[in-house]
Amino acid sequence: MKLPLIEEFYSLQGEGFHIGKAAYFLRLSGCDIRCDWCDTKMSWSVDIQKQTTIDEIVKKAILYPAKTVVVTGGEPLLYNLTELCIKLKAEKITIYLETSGAYNLTGQWDWICLSPKKKSPPQKSIIEQANELKIVITDDEDFIWAEKYAKLVNSECHLYLQAEWSNYKKITKKIFYYILNNPKWKISMQAHKFIKIP
Repeated sequence: MKLPLIEEFYSLQGEGFHIGKAAYFLRLSGCDIRCDWCDTKMSWSVDIQKQTTIDEIVKKAILYPAKTVVVTGGEPLLYNLTELCIKLKAEKITIYLETSGAYNLTGQWDWICLSPKKKSPPQKSIIEQANELKIVITDDEDFIWAEKYAKLVNSECHLYLQAEWSNYKKITKKIFYYILNNPKWKISMQAHKFIKIP
């Protein structure tokens, strides 16, 4: 089986609950949600010439000291990820998923970061399994959107608000004051952009 892998790199997690942890990142291409503010627009299209076998992906992933893999996109759940998870687990690798939740969940994951999008709301089954809810805030209406999903996730799910990068300074101040009044939330900052790492 092959997957449309457009980027793979070893780095530090830049945002959310696992910020600062070393991991091997797998970015799959293909996304039909296409948020205006997306910072990985290169991942929207599927390039047939960049199909990579799962065995090749796993062979590279096991070379790195941190036995953690983050699968992101695009929208990775456009593809069946069961075989990828099985083969990574066979190598005793911890696997994290970053998804909008708009498609069926495949594979067995150690951590699911759900970042729902208004254009394609997430499926109930993924909402209920999410370990982390990360809402990108672009304007005041997004706080209402965030609260809607905070009520739907399980009680153990970690709640994060993250400023949309192009409007970072203005939005971050609003998030700061919002969390002071709604302390169930935490702020997520894109540390990789501040310290200029991949």
